[in-house]
Amino acid sequence: MSGNAEPPVTEAWRLLMGLVLDQRMRWSEVAAELGISQAGLRALLAIDPENPRPQRELAKALDCDPSYVTGMVDELERAGFALRRTEPADRRLKTIALTDAGVDALRAAGDGLFSAPSQFARLPPGDQRELARILRSAVTGTPMDSPIPPAVRPRRRKGSAPPTEKPG
Repeated sequence: MSGNAEPPVTEAWRLLMGLVLDQRMRWSEVAAELGISQAGLRALLAIDPENPRPQRELAKALDCDPSYVTGMVDELERAGFALRRTEPADRRLKTIALTDAGVDALRAAGDGLFSAPSQFARLPPGDQRELARILRSAVTGTPMDSPIPPAVRPRRRKGSAPPTEKPG
């Protein structure tokens, strides 16, 4: 390597992080559109509409103190996005579920936060597919189109799931 040139992987990471950091204002914009705080948005995104879970599990998933999650869930309840349910088997256990409005808010949050930034959207379709393939390969450790049989591909870390690809 000559001069001050950075390795390609360092350049790629720096560029990707710059792009992600440029998008950070989306969080406050989406939260404001939904009428909740960024903490409330974070909690909303952590609630699976198909699988309500106890508030303490939500705290663990968010990696924060359960008392902080109480405030986040209070906010979601005030907005009409979530409700606490008492579990019949253990009335001390409160499960957090999304309301229909919460499911709609979750969808709107996903649309606002996860839509492609203009820097990606203006790439030609072939470059978009290649970028997705490269990032998928980086996340999974093996290209999806790899001839390596699945049985010998590197294992993902416990608890990680493979990325899903949307047709397009």
